[in-house]
Amino acid sequence: MSRVILLNKPFGVLSQFTDAKSPTPRPTLSAFIDVPGVYPAGRLDRDSEGLLVLTDDGKLQARIADPKNKMTKTYLVQVEGAPTDQDLAPLRAGVTLKDGPTRPAKLRLIDPPDLWERDPPVRFRKSVPDTWIEVTISEGRNRQVRRMTAHIGFPTLRLVRWRVGSWTLDGIKSGSWIETSA
Repeated sequence: MSRVILLNKPFGVLSQFTDAKSPTPRPTLSAFIDVPGVYPAGRLDRDSEGLLVLTDDGKLQARIADPKNKMTKTYLVQVEGAPTDQDLAPLRAGVTLKDGPTRPAKLRLIDPPDLWERDPPVRFRKSVPDTWIEVTISEGRNRQVRRMTAHIGFPTLRLVRWRVGSWTLDGIKSGSWIETSA
């Protein structure tokens, strides 16, 4: 039977178990998970937080990570500024980034979610408002959500992946993980 681990990856942690490239060691998954034979299904940038699915099943890993399978991923995104539904419309239709057009995304403005404190905290500026958006995409290009919000003029301040397919972060504290079924 396949092992599936859901990790709430903290800010600043690499989505890999070792960091051979950096002269100064950076935090990796090995600081949080000591389960042999599991590997991340997809990536989550070092400066992003939230749900990272790990498994020992190569076929499941490919099904999660391969954009051809169109597995949805939902993010809670804090952006600089106050976008309106009209501002978000281009993302719903799909926009063209440097690496080509994106698939249409599902977006909605949301109230600030009840999340853990981030370390370090997101910078706060009294003169510039911030807004939370729920973004669901079915592809996963490098830094895609950040590039999409910047494309429409609202840079991402904080990005938390909340859902991958049917798996969610519900009840998983930052830095903690649970084992579940495929």
